[in-house]
This record gives sequence, C-alpha cells and structure tokens, in this order.
Amino acid sequence: MTDLPFFIRSMQAEDVPALQEFAKGHEDTPEYFLTSLDEQLQEKRVVLIAFQDGQIAGYAHLNFFPLYQPFRSMGIPEIQDLYVHHDFRRNGIGAQLVTACESRAWVEEVSHIGIGVGVAGNFGAAQRLYARMGYVPDGAGVVFDRQSVSVGEVRAVDDRLCLMLIKSL
Repeated sequence: MTDLPFFIRSMQAEDVPALQEFAKGHEDTPEYFLTSLDEQLQEKRVVLIAFQDGQIAGYAHLNFFPLYQPFRSMGIPEIQDLYVHHDFRRNGIGAQLVTACESRAWVEEVSHIGIGVGVAGNFGAAQRLYARMGYVPDGAGVVFDRQSVSVGEVRAVDDRLCLMLIKSL
C-alpha cells in the first residue's frame, strides 16, 4: 500500500482516449466511454475518475437510470462498473470512489443508493468493501443481467450473476 495522494473528478471529453486505453482488458467495447460521456451530458449518469500520481487509477459510474427495475422504479441510482487498476489497489481508492458516488447521489436528494456485486469468489474484496461501507442485500435475491433468477434456474457464475445491495443515505 502506498500513500500517494489521489483525487476524483467527473469525466471530461478529453479523458475518453485515456480511459479507453486504461480499461483495455476490463472494458473492450470501444464506444463504451463515448456512450457514457453522452449519457453524462444528458444527466443520466456521472462517471467519476480517480487519479493518483497523475495517472488514472480507477473509475466508477453513477447511473441514475439503472437497468435493474426495482432500483429504477424507486428512483435509486446505481453505482456501476467500479474499477481500480491492480497497480493502484489497496490504497483506499475504491472506497473513495464509492463515497464520491454517494455524495453525488446525496446532492441529487435521493434517499438510497444501490450497487450490484458479483457472487463469485473473485468479487470477494468488493463484497467485503461494500459490507464495510453499509451496503446490505436489497432482499430480492440473485440477479443475472439485472433480471431476477428463480429457484431452480441454472445460470453461469460470471460477472453477470450478482447480488444487488442498497444503502440509505
């Protein structure tokens, strides 16, 4: 763990090429950040970027129109695609990105915020982080691609199989 200072700010148009390069291997859809920027300009989402030592260290999206219907119908924004590059992990950046999303949601005067987390073991650090930060399951069970999974259904255990969490602000 290093103690290099970092800061967080909203994505700007000039950040798109650097984000595309930064996220290679994590997000390989070329138009992903362009679409995100367009949605940010429409105030549908905010993309927050963490910088450490002058480099992009991570990012998170706060989506005000999530695909997960229970959140959407209750006006609950969802933190999505929280990603901190492995070179910058264990510096508190993930927690600060979550806190920055919570602060932004609070400014928008929403009472709750949501986040989804994968159920597979490779999401263990995120599961623990969200629990430490006060997130609890929303009570609807496991979802696949943000759709409820019924008892007896068989689904792949990958990053699409999630537990949806919620927190009061």
